[in-house]
Amino acid sequence: MNITIFNDLDVLYKKSADLFVELSEKAIQKRGKFVVALSGGSSPKAIFSLLSTPEYADEIEWNKIYFFWVDERWVSLDDEKSNFKMTLETLLDKVPVNKDQIFPMYKDGIEPKDYAKQYEAQITNVLGDDGTFDFILLGMGDDGHTASLFPGEKVLHEKEKWVDAYYLKPQEMYRITLTEPIINKAENILIVTFGQSKKHALNEVLNGDYNPELYPLQLIEKKDGVQIFTDEEAGA
Repeated sequence: MNITIFNDLDVLYKKSADLFVELSEKAIQKRGKFVVALSGGSSPKAIFSLLSTPEYADEIEWNKIYFFWVDERWVSLDDEKSNFKMTLETLLDKVPVNKDQIFPMYKDGIEPKDYAKQYEAQITNVLGDDGTFDFILLGMGDDGHTASLFPGEKVLHEKEKWVDAYYLKPQEMYRITLTEPIINKAENILIVTFGQSKKHALNEVLNGDYNPELYPLQLIEKKDGVQIFTDEEAGA
């Protein structure tokens, strides 16, 4: 696994945006489209804001990008906790994307489990039965979780479904998420995590015994195309 430690978060964000541009160009040249799954949180927000600036936005063929999400809280699309809302405000409303190539991970009037099946069908419709994303952006929580793959949850053992939804008791809410099988299919994965609070979990993920039940980020295979961008505090 390729690990890069930055001493400046602005440089980390810039290198993340550079990677997005580079991978989009390669995928579009090869297959005519770039299919991504995005995460929420503060670090993706900074990356998306950078991508919306003319320096980056003018270099990207937005009408050839298909946008999915890694995971989502089961809240309405205009809720402040919505990853979709954050991405819309920081990126998608500011660049010339094709609206029918945007796939929010929430829909009114349907149960989360039922929509998980629909979302998987949408992925299949774009990617085919292989389900290989060109790029997935992940983070890691202080507890070692990634996407909505939280420690001790049944979803960690899912091997058939590409998308699942479940009630997360500690947060008293439903979450919907991509699962380990489809995440690991991706050609390129960027994991962005930084700060002192992430140091212990990141060390356990990379150097500890294999225990994804406790540190779910260990489910992500250490292979070519998987990169971690971190800072000196977390990556010490």
